[in-house]
Amino acid sequence: MKHLSKELLVPPGSRIKLAELDAAHTHGVDKDAGERQLKKNLDRLSVLQYLLYAESKRSLLVVLQGIDAGGKDGTIRHVMSGLNPQGVKVTAFKVPEGVEKRHDYLWRVHQAVPEFGQMGIFNRSHYEDVLVVRVHDLVPKTVWSQRYKQINDFEHMLTENNVRMVKFLLYIDKDEQARRFRERIDDKTKNWKFSPADLKEREYWDQYMEAYEAMLHKCSTDCAPWYVIPANKKWFRNLAVSQILCEELEAMKMRFPKPIADLSGIKFE
Repeated sequence: MKHLSKELLVPPGSRIKLAELDAAHTHGVDKDAGERQLKKNLDRLSVLQYLLYAESKRSLLVVLQGIDAGGKDGTIRHVMSGLNPQGVKVTAFKVPEGVEKRHDYLWRVHQAVPEFGQMGIFNRSHYEDVLVVRVHDLVPKTVWSQRYKQINDFEHMLTENNVRMVKFLLYIDKDEQARRFRERIDDKTKNWKFSPADLKEREYWDQYMEAYEAMLHKCSTDCAPWYVIPANKKWFRNLAVSQILCEELEAMKMRFPKPIADLSGIKFE
């Protein structure tokens, strides 16, 4: 399987025009081959997670961002299905409330960073503070425009302290979002997932795309890269995310710790 990480990586400093990307692109992979590889990737992720836990010197933080109906929940459900739940923590970042509002915007994020040996998954993240906050003018531009550097500094600090970060923007186009919204309305088992607020947010599509593009340009770094995943086709989304996670974990070159005692002479009566 080709190195999708190279093809989907946002190089630091580059400018991406999302409207020019094909959200249904599968990079030459057909569905049958993709689903077979996905199964292999899930098996490999299970082994790598066990190794991460055994070594217990580093952690992996996965950030998932995307427009409404972009597939964040589905990615977690399908790609993380083979992981040991004892070693994974999923955090969904919603509108700050209570004590969260009485701290800086990164405070609640730092609380959710996984401990060594663990994997953390952010369903939305600190990037909401340069996305929805920017689109809806929740704070002045003089405030949110400073956050790109603050976020980069924060992520650099994490990586210097053995937290490996990998960030995915799940990109669907506007027509696919409309199709998924319609599915939520037509399927009674999915009615609960639909909110009239989703349609209101859809009116800001262009503004969100501009905010995503600025995020990618300013915050894809060598230590915490962004990947743009064409996510119209769910099977390819799952394949790409699982493949990149395998590559990221393997690049950590983890090793099992040495036993705490000489095991060669141990006998059982």
